[in-house]
Amino acid sequence: MSIPDYQTIMLPLLRLAGDEQEHRLRDAIEQLAAEFRLTDSERSELLPSGTSPVFDNRVGWARTYLKQAGLVQAPKKGVFRITESGKVLLAEHPERIDVRLLERYPGFQTFRTRKRDRNEREPLSGESVVQEDATPEDALAVAYQKLPRNLESDLLEQVKAASPSFFERLVIDLLVAMGYGGSRRDAGRAIGRGGDGGIDGIIKEDKLGLDAIYIQAKRWEGMVGRPEIQKFAGALQGQRANKGVFITTSGFTREAEEYAGIISSKIILIDGERLTSLMVDHNVGVSVLGTYELKKIDSDYFDGA
Repeated sequence: MSIPDYQTIMLPLLRLAGDEQEHRLRDAIEQLAAEFRLTDSERSELLPSGTSPVFDNRVGWARTYLKQAGLVQAPKKGVFRITESGKVLLAEHPERIDVRLLERYPGFQTFRTRKRDRNEREPLSGESVVQEDATPEDALAVAYQKLPRNLESDLLEQVKAASPSFFERLVIDLLVAMGYGGSRRDAGRAIGRGGDGGIDGIIKEDKLGLDAIYIQAKRWEGMVGRPEIQKFAGALQGQRANKGVFITTSGFTREAEEYAGIISSKIILIDGERLTSLMVDHNVGVSVLGTYELKKIDSDYFDGA
């Protein structure tokens, strides 16, 4: 099954606390992961920030919402136990605990009011409304994943409209930003001097020039097929080279990808989507609009409090 949202986790978490014992959040996460039969892959899936596993984060938010409603309490750091209100709710045998049910509790109403006062505003143009089953980190992840996709799509249109000479400079800037080519001047001398049997340029693999990478960089209108990759592979053999990068603004046919995967030479295929993704990752042709810091409580600071 997929990773459950934080509202789906609420009832199992409260049931776990129903034995009226103190429970460590870390232990509860492991027990609930087993109850939901999560795979190792699902357990290790991280938030886009890479700060914590998605499931752990959602269990934490489920506990936070239950606590705000007064259904559990935290007698000490990292520990929770059920309250009288929590036991009363469990005795009702609810089929599900979610935000709508928690609205019956004054403490949760106050919490939600504070949250809305801080965050509520009219959505910006093109902005989607966050679903109720999304934690703040989930909502941030949705936005984080959506914005680069839109940016990359617009960026690809710009790249396709650029001149061939500009595209060559773009390739230079990207490869240097990724750590290849030594200096930009070295890379500039290497690219754009080609025409040698399907090779557009040669660039250093590292700053010392211990190995060379051969480049084919073209703005194609249609899909790049196997014949073009075969020609490039033959050019590499003619140079006694075994590393190449084929960059295009379009895409590759399945036959081209399969051929690149079986030959002895190592040829990396970079299509338009991957090209713009790399440009965004390495800040080539894009600028930083803003920086946001995601903060959490520093538990070490409160040790001994």
